[in-house]
Amino acid sequence: MTLFIKAKLADQHAVVTGGARGIGAAITTALSHSGARVTIMGRDTTALERHAETLENAAAVPCDVADERSVERAFEAARKKFGDVRILVSNAGQAKSEKFTNTTRELWDTMIAVNLTSVFLCARQVVPGMLAARQGRIVNIASTAGVQGANRMSAYAAAKHGVVGLTRSLALETVKFGITVNAVCPGYTDTDMTEQGVQELMTAKKISREEARAMIMRVIPRGTLTTPQEVASTVLWLCGPDASGITGQAIVVAGGEIT
Repeated sequence: MTLFIKAKLADQHAVVTGGARGIGAAITTALSHSGARVTIMGRDTTALERHAETLENAAAVPCDVADERSVERAFEAARKKFGDVRILVSNAGQAKSEKFTNTTRELWDTMIAVNLTSVFLCARQVVPGMLAARQGRIVNIASTAGVQGANRMSAYAAAKHGVVGLTRSLALETVKFGITVNAVCPGYTDTDMTEQGVQELMTAKKISREEARAMIMRVIPRGTLTTPQEVASTVLWLCGPDASGITGQAIVVAGGEIT
């Protein structure tokens, strides 16, 4: 299957935001191994360059996805390097747990900017070219918090619900032009973000790390965290030719957390 996909993605330019760590790193690796030319975007230049060096046909481009001018410059650099973008994976995001009564306007604005407005800004950079070419794949990394409520994470959940709504709406606008737009919604995944959640639980509940992890595991019927590779495999499939009829979907990858 990998060789088949590689033949189909050869020379396609893919952009992945937040592509140097965790789920993003797994996605960029999968796309690169499948023949795509990959632009990895993020704020940590050292991490971007380090990861890009492990891949073939990959370039590191610094970008703050919440800053419109930064996004414009980054995509301009990406197009100059590898040509028009045919695959966009908006993965960059940030989570913060806080009670609603303690959620400040600053926290709210940050969650919306980093998790939702960034998806809009990046899509705006690639949709015109995809429409002209009548070809394209957009995959937005949302969350299980984008399809259900999330305790003590109202701002984050609101942003991720917005990502799912944007995904479905853009899919309707572009479906007749050979473009698919989908969301992938991971549950608790073995990444730094989940570890951050563990630390926040420890602080909020005044419990040990083992107790905090046990609380998380209780909501996952499979009993294990999702792996970044499992998420990346789903994204890779959506970017390939076999998923040409799939658009406007929010696909949950969460070990049975949501049924």
